[in-house]
Amino acid sequence: MNRFILFIIFALFFVMGYSQRTAKVSATYTYYAPEAMSVEEAKRVALDRAKIQAIADEFGTIVSQSTSTVITNKNGESDTQFVALGGSDVKGEWIETIGNPEYQLKFENHFLVVTCSVKGKAREITSAKIEFLATTLRNGTELRFGDVNFRDGDDLYLYFQSPINGYLAVYLLDELSQTVYCILPYKAQAFSAYPVMANKEYVMFSRKEADKSERPIVDEYTLNCENDKEFNTLYILFSPYQIGKRNGFDYSIEDKPNNISYSDFMSWLSKTLSKDNNIQIQEIYISISK
Repeated sequence: MNRFILFIIFALFFVMGYSQRTAKVSATYTYYAPEAMSVEEAKRVALDRAKIQAIADEFGTIVSQSTSTVITNKNGESDTQFVALGGSDVKGEWIETIGNPEYQLKFENHFLVVTCSVKGKAREITSAKIEFLATTLRNGTELRFGDVNFRDGDDLYLYFQSPINGYLAVYLLDELSQTVYCILPYKAQAFSAYPVMANKEYVMFSRKEADKSERPIVDEYTLNCENDKEFNTLYILFSPYQIGKRNGFDYSIEDKPNNISYSDFMSWLSKTLSKDNNIQIQEIYISISK
């Protein structure tokens, strides 16, 4: 009987270890950028797709895939494109980039062609992901104000909704200074992640939309741009359990970086994701123009 119990325990540890399998991955992706796209935007897309390709090569792809519609307007003429490439198409998620991505740029038939090679660590996804909704809003607190293209002086809000109770943390990377800021939980909140309720609609960074008891501590953000165009990245971390603490709720902020370099943040993020298989991460890229 004791041998049987030991066998079951061993089997459970084996299954758990496999379900959280991580691997070193690499891939090279060539992206043909649209005419109106900047070099920095094209490099960003090429890097994203190289990561997705690396994950797909290691862990495979999911049969179902999400399709997004991109509508562009040039010289008064609209062009609709359907894009079926996204993080939900692969059976894994990116944890850490090893070294610096390598880029090769050239022009071919008046198009910018960007080839990106990247190496990193990825984690296999063996269970269904939580379908939470996170959308950046520009100058308004309703979903119709959803946008990722901001102008100097615009207000930033974040719409969030989850089908389950959980914890949310949001970090913003200022790519110009390579500094990462923790923007949720709010500065006055001394815990590592913001508690959210199932199916409740949240508009973060708006005192008007916050509960009355919380309005005094809500931080509001206006985006500024020093150059003609700049880019920021929002890192959305969500988990059914407290982020950064594995043994229940903790008011300490030692695991909550507030204002650190990008390299230090990525090191912290890699360790956090490696330790906690419940955390899901979504990146939202936003641009700011003069």
